[in-house]
Amino acid sequence: MADIKNMTPKQIVAELDKYIIGQEEAKKYVAIALRNRYRRSLLPEKMREEISPKNILMMGPTGVGKTEIARRLAKLMDAPFVKVEATKFTEVGYVGRDVDSMIRDLVEASMRLSKQKRMDENSEMADKIAEDIIVKAIIPGGPEEKQSGGVQLGNIFGNLGYKSQRQEYEEKQKQQYEQSQEYSDIQMAREQVREQLRRGALEEEIIEIEVDDVPKTNQLDTQNEGMIALGNIFDNMMPKKTKRKKCKVKDARRILREQEAQKLIDMDQVTDEALENAEQNGIIFIDEIDKIASGNSMRSGADVSREGVQRDILPIVEGSVVNTKYGPVKTDHMLFIGAGAFHVSKPSDLIPELQGRFPINVELKNLDRDDFRKILTVPENAVTKQQKALLETEGVHVEFTEDGIDEIANLAFLMNEETENIGARRLHTILEILLEDISYNLPDPKMGDVVIDRAMVQEKLHEKVKEVDVDKYIL
Repeated sequence: MADIKNMTPKQIVAELDKYIIGQEEAKKYVAIALRNRYRRSLLPEKMREEISPKNILMMGPTGVGKTEIARRLAKLMDAPFVKVEATKFTEVGYVGRDVDSMIRDLVEASMRLSKQKRMDENSEMADKIAEDIIVKAIIPGGPEEKQSGGVQLGNIFGNLGYKSQRQEYEEKQKQQYEQSQEYSDIQMAREQVREQLRRGALEEEIIEIEVDDVPKTNQLDTQNEGMIALGNIFDNMMPKKTKRKKCKVKDARRILREQEAQKLIDMDQVTDEALENAEQNGIIFIDEIDKIASGNSMRSGADVSREGVQRDILPIVEGSVVNTKYGPVKTDHMLFIGAGAFHVSKPSDLIPELQGRFPINVELKNLDRDDFRKILTVPENAVTKQQKALLETEGVHVEFTEDGIDEIANLAFLMNEETENIGARRLHTILEILLEDISYNLPDPKMGDVVIDRAMVQEKLHEKVKEVDVDKYIL
């Protein structure tokens, strides 16, 4: 897959098409918005500062792909991305999360990305160091090779510019030891172990390694600044503690690789990169935004809090500075994508200022029979493929015939029309009813291959779908 920064809008849509059926307009606007981030990065700085992203508001019934677009974007992108639920936020002064927390979540996501990127860059060196530690754990050296324990004053107050008598004595002992026959034998044995390690012959061996001891520290919740670990305040005043841990070689390699890669990265540089990345490329997906819209002109109770949340979100969407534990972050160039079903309320029920901050309105369409059929067969993660894979673990092969899939799609459409419209989620309900007895009776050596055709679907679901009862509408 190409780098998201170099993907054209058509390539982004093609990637989303693998998982999401229909909704071409929504996918097109999202792809253009992502490509505009790249175009903006190529401009001179003066012009770049003037261009702000065009936020998107997606409207449509539940189960048509709004949240799925966000999920797939998050996997597709290497830019900081966070999905939040608007219903979790409350107005300042009420109990609940304040809206600034979405920016802090984005910065945390950006920190993870930048840190992982730096650790990947240092992976070769970290692998080499981890291998050396494992070899020494399997073939320990003599006493002269082991580092002296205890806390020395120089470790706390810095090196005073000269070697102590103890250090000079230890260096002399080390030099003598390296010239001895014992040292040569140990080095030869270690080379043999190194060869075996690289062949993967020692993966299941149990060894004892020294790892950093990260104690569970008390956390202080400062609301606006996130969580502060009180123990971290005093961390740099004393040398880090370590502890002995027994584990398999394959687990030790993973632990040591991560530990050594962590030591090789410059956290100040990571923080600067992460803040810049969050400010310039960050994307925040606000789901269920319709739940904070109130349609009544008379405000009371929860409606007051809903409008308060809108007022709190407004400065963040239009551009402000939010304090995080890594430093202040500007939200001027972050892209915001809002999504909601708008069953009860409508976009015009949002306060006008917030409506103006989402200039692109996209309406997602209801799913028809053809869409349901494609959802069952086309996506890489289609629900029929998921169910087949699950049951194959028990030795049962399930086959969906063409007419069976047509009938499932038809029933899903009818049930959505006659009852509540829950979109593609209706397919999960139907498939669970269809396969309920088969799943319950497994494992069963007598059960052969299962064919799901039109007759079986109608037999299992004839009670669920009935003609609409018109009597209840007669006065």
